[in-house]
Amino acid sequence: MSVEAGKQAPDFTLPNQDGNEVSLSDFKGKSVVLYFYPKDMTPGCTTEACDFRDAQESFSELDAVIIGVSPDPVERHQKFIDKHDLPFLLLADEDHKAAEAYGVWKLKKNFGKEYYGIERSTFIIDPEGTIQEEFRKVKVNGHVEEALASIKES
Repeated sequence: MSVEAGKQAPDFTLPNQDGNEVSLSDFKGKSVVLYFYPKDMTPGCTTEACDFRDAQESFSELDAVIIGVSPDPVERHQKFIDKHDLPFLLLADEDHKAAEAYGVWKLKKNFGKEYYGIERSTFIIDPEGTIQEEFRKVKVNGHVEEALASIKES
């Protein structure tokens, strides 16, 4: 199944920062901003998370839920949330099954080394569970505004 706008969003169940199981289907009836990011506590990921935090109220007014997903373990997510006062769920995708389902687990190159990791991506999912818009290879600056505009248009 390819993940693209107009298709049903793949469901998954992952532990959140408290170790509780959370499924995408738990949010039927709400819009979801599902964002995949490489690693807690890194500069780009911290900026992105804080941008989403700062826009949380605007998303809430549109009945939209923000969910961040990375391969980091539950404990690291909790530290990230505590350090930056993040008001949304972070899910631990340690075996990268959700990332693979969304096609964001990619071969990356950095300083001549190849490794697999998350390609920063965001999916806007409507209340019925259909992907409305996908943002791949996301650049952090201005991205939260793009995501918010997409929710407003849907």
